[in-house]
Amino acid sequence: MEGAQSQSPMKILILKGDGIGPEITEATVHVLDQVQEITRTRFVYDYQPIGFEALALHGTSFPQVIIDTMRDYDGIILGPVSHFDYPPASEGGLNPSGELRKRLDLYANIRPALSRPGLPPRCGESIDLVIVRENTEGFYADRSLFQGSGEFMPTPDLAMSFRKISRLGSTRIAVSAFELAKLRRSKVTAVHKANVLRVCDGLFLECVREVATAYPDIEYEERIVDAMAALLVRDPAPFDVIVTTNMFGDILSDLASEIAGSLGLAASLNTGTDMAVAQAQHGSAPDIAGQNKANPGSLIGSAAMLLRWLSDRRGDARLAQAGDLIDRAMSHVLAVPETRTFDLGGDLGTREFAACISGAMRELASTTP
Repeated sequence: MEGAQSQSPMKILILKGDGIGPEITEATVHVLDQVQEITRTRFVYDYQPIGFEALALHGTSFPQVIIDTMRDYDGIILGPVSHFDYPPASEGGLNPSGELRKRLDLYANIRPALSRPGLPPRCGESIDLVIVRENTEGFYADRSLFQGSGEFMPTPDLAMSFRKISRLGSTRIAVSAFELAKLRRSKVTAVHKANVLRVCDGLFLECVREVATAYPDIEYEERIVDAMAALLVRDPAPFDVIVTTNMFGDILSDLASEIAGSLGLAASLNTGTDMAVAQAQHGSAPDIAGQNKANPGSLIGSAAMLLRWLSDRRGDARLAQAGDLIDRAMSHVLAVPETRTFDLGGDLGTREFAACISGAMRELASTTP
């Protein structure tokens, strides 16, 4: 895995976030530092405050300097945030995750769910699927309108919410799903609720079906969202790539990741045409912040996904090798109960788990021709 160094280092923006965010981003950077030594890739990090730290420093949870410079980076690593506890947006409480998705047009949220050796799935014999979730519209109130919120209250006793489904959003997320299926087991399942949401999900299905005609070699099927939840619990093995709208994808991906073993291991990558953000699938867990108890596996796995995305973008195979090496090391470590984190019944804290992955990477690299 040795080779000449890249012509220029990759510039990675690190946004630590709230709660356990600083701990798991530190663990992720530790793993990246080790993998770049092994694979001769090069990263340069830039740290910017977000969340409560940025609120205290700048009066906003998502400072203007990030907005002005975020396209200057090759990729972004985003720690979890406690945006539910922020003040209103009018007082600076912006959701960094939502802001990045909107401003960078990160329309695809890619969330794999994979069972690992030694860590059997919670139901079924195996799970190896990817949920491709539309990321910029749907029921999400901070994304459904050009200005203002998609939620409003005409009276103190009545709350209402808009849902946005567009032909553009539905078509491009469908293309993302079918392109991914070409690299996997050639099957796409569209998940919807068109039996009730006839207009919105009707448009979504219309777009997915149209895209499907351009991929005759990909098996295509449709499932209603509530039935899909039941089918995942019964047996997730038949599913490969699942494409769906924003909220349905958010919910189903948590279900699938927990079936696979733990939300603490759930990797996630937000992608657009020319930018990607690695982000842990879980929340900020403030109740265990600062205690070296958090499982950093989700963000570490997300960083591995970012490296593979960068490999495609830069044409540098070593970046894909680096991402694959992280994943192999993760599986190697998780196969042994004693080298798992506390939430998985093991003995390791956040820092120790990252160090164990780094050691496994070195061991695996030394045996790779």
